[in-house]
Amino acid sequence: MTELLHYTQLGQGEPLLILHGLFGSSKNWHSLAKQFAEKFTVYSVDLRNHGSSFHDAQMNYQVMAEDVEALINHLGLQPYSIIGHSMGGKTAMLCALRCRHKISKLVVADIAPVNYQHSHTDLIGPILAIDLNRVSSRAQVDKTLATDISDPMLRGFLLQNLGREGDSWYWKVNWRAIQQQMDALVDFPLNSDDNTDIPALFIRGENSDYVDDRGITAIHQTFGNARIETMSNAGHWLHAEQPQKFTELVLHFLG
Repeated sequence: MTELLHYTQLGQGEPLLILHGLFGSSKNWHSLAKQFAEKFTVYSVDLRNHGSSFHDAQMNYQVMAEDVEALINHLGLQPYSIIGHSMGGKTAMLCALRCRHKISKLVVADIAPVNYQHSHTDLIGPILAIDLNRVSSRAQVDKTLATDISDPMLRGFLLQNLGREGDSWYWKVNWRAIQQQMDALVDFPLNSDDNTDIPALFIRGENSDYVDDRGITAIHQTFGNARIETMSNAGHWLHAEQPQKFTELVLHFLG
């Protein structure tokens, strides 16, 4: 039997899936999920090698889409709407292309169906260099990472993946698998004839470079019924930087 992704469920109404980005988890979306749950049954999912979901050496969009589809089939959800940010947005797009008859609406946050040069392997090396057997506190890990990762907010985000059981520390993220499969994660498995007319909303951050002219062209070629909104005063983590505006845009689109 296929191992199922971990998820949390909130609210009542039509089903709505939320897929987080790289190095994130469903917990990053808890506040927004509570707002969406006023109108929908919200399933906040931990993608493979993240959060409380299983670890696996394979890490690409085909297997991640299959994971989501297995969960959908297990829960018996169709039709459903889906929101995805960054890596989760690429997974959501592939789900829409593979199972377009099951998805009613698609929301993608600050990512396009293209390959990227953005690689985050420089963050993984310092993390893997830490010997968790010698760690006594979260602050100690933060201090160690500060040598290579100067941004305290970024370190705080990464440290959300540090778990503890008794006196033992562990990483919820499978850093090694992600490091080895990063080329697949910055790419997107798109065939020239892949397209769908599913109603789609793409929201990009004004201060982000993830959805440029090349990305906009790819969006319209692949998603013929797509609308693109640019959120002012927001970067790549637009849902965290402008949560109220993001929620308003999504709820207006989902209806």
